Amino acid sequence: MTEGKPTRRIVVIGGYGVFGGKLAVSLLRDNRFEVVIAGRNIEKAKAFCAMHGGHPSRIDRSAPDFATTLAALTPFVTVDAAGPFQSYGKKTYAVAKAALLCGSHYLDLSDDAKFTSGISVLNETAIVAGKTALSGVSSVPALSSAAVEGLRENFSRLDLIESAILPGNQAPRGLSVIRAILAQTGQPLSVFRDGSPDTVIGWSGLARRRLGPHDKTDLPPRWTNFIGAPDLALFPERYQARTVLFRAGLELPVMHLGLWCLSWLTRLRLIRSLEPCAKILLKIADWLKSFGSDRGGMEVRLAGLDREGAPLACRWTLIAQAGDGPYIPAVAAAILCRRLSENSVASGARPCLGEFTLDDVTMATSHLKVRTFIDAETKPTLFQRALGPAFGDLPVAVQSLHTVFDRHLWYGEARVTRGKNMLGKLLCRIIGFPPQADKIPVSVTIDRRGDLEVWRRDFGGKVFKSVLSLSGIPGEGVVRERFGLTAFDINLQHKDGALTYPVKRGSVLGIPLPQWLLPVSETREYTERDRFHFDVRVSLPGLGELIHYAGWLEPNHSAVQR
Repeated sequence: MTEGKPTRRIVVIGGYGVFGGKLAVSLLRDNRFEVVIAGRNIEKAKAFCAMHGGHPSRIDRSAPDFATTLAALTPFVTVDAAGPFQSYGKKTYAVAKAALLCGSHYLDLSDDAKFTSGISVLNETAIVAGKTALSGVSSVPALSSAAVEGLRENFSRLDLIESAILPGNQAPRGLSVIRAILAQTGQPLSVFRDGSPDTVIGWSGLARRRLGPHDKTDLPPRWTNFIGAPDLALFPERYQARTVLFRAGLELPVMHLGLWCLSWLTRLRLIRSLEPCAKILLKIADWLKSFGSDRGGMEVRLAGLDREGAPLACRWTLIAQAGDGPYIPAVAAAILCRRLSENSVASGARPCLGEFTLDDVTMATSHLKVRTFIDAETKPTLFQRALGPAFGDLPVAVQSLHTVFDRHLWYGEARVTRGKNMLGKLLCRIIGFPPQADKIPVSVTIDRRGDLEVWRRDFGGKVFKSVLSLSGIPGEGVVRERFGLTAFDINLQHKDGALTYPVKRGSVLGIPLPQWLLPVSETREYTERDRFHFDVRVSLPGLGELIHYAGWLEPNHSAVQR
């Protein structure tokens, strides 16, 4: 507690809501502030103040006299915690403008990418007023950018920034939050992936995620999916990251997977949006509130090359217990209200990126049941785990192709020849190997899915896929490659400056193949003039050569230079 008479008035619009209420409670602990709980429902404001303190005030941001009403409160800081910010319509920044014009700083808890990115249109107004207007003063991008700022000094190149938020099922839910999620579910989301603009579908990319140090303090695995966040629009340029992704998840599988199923209604264009279902789905969520737990978490993961050029992944994780998770979106605003009172925030209007440190977060959550962790993974890629120290001896271009944290897209060309045996030609057709050609364009897409890599090879429109995974003990150099019903263990070896792929064993439908049926792989990956080259020759005992293709690849040339 800070001693002394309250000197700064903070007006929290939506101060009796889920996150606005948590912010108000936090600010009321500090005697430097007089907190006004504002909103359209004066009865809710009075009830909140009777329980927690503060001063109730009726204010309607859509009313014609809103600016006058706000000015009459003479706020030092105006915080918009109401939302949903993507639904503000033509008067997008009406609250921010009114705050600046009456001599108040402005903060909002927006998690909408377009709204948060666009706040800079008020920069000149804020500078002339000598005030600060920050958008996205919440878990994202305020907290997530603090984590990136704290971890990125370990990297010489950032390939991936991926964040995830997994609230506990017993956390309170506001209608505006539900509407914001449903507005994106099944809809296309703009992302930056492998250096280029791309699109993912809201609530797609189903994957399990475990947060924490893998002991009793961590969160058990939960389902996650892609969802929109300001990070997607702001981080690629700010941090020069080739890929930026954001995930969210619901603790109860029935709720998470149920929403995933509902997303197909929008994906298949059977309905335009799930947002009109917000009240019904909120009621269902409330019925299920007693299930699950009051534990939630947040993770920010960075991956790329360390200062010596080796693959590295680092993570900042926050786990909240005992129902303290809903305080986390309010932490950033509480920090910045205090910093504004100390005159330590630059004036101007901008998204809230790197405005405070992880140490500030630790201090601001010291009264909560919250733990944070930072850890590093020095062997984060499949081929690095398989080869161990030998990975660092590979040519740089070969290392680069196999340093996959999310997705790689490489282009090039090749020459393809096939064997003459008719049975061998049939096998090539079944597997999907490309046709014979003297010169054919090639693209290779490698998608990381957990511990697996999915390889998609496109030879002039003829596509064949395989799935690679670690086989055996890390460092032994063995990976498993699966083509449909067949799987082969490959004993990776570094010989004469090249990575070779001899087949060690194989199986069909899990049944081991005898040695005399194993294909012979004479595959080499190497570099010439710093360009990645491949030479793949596959043959079968008794049938001779099946296919031989050789060529070169380079990283995605369409990557946007930022």
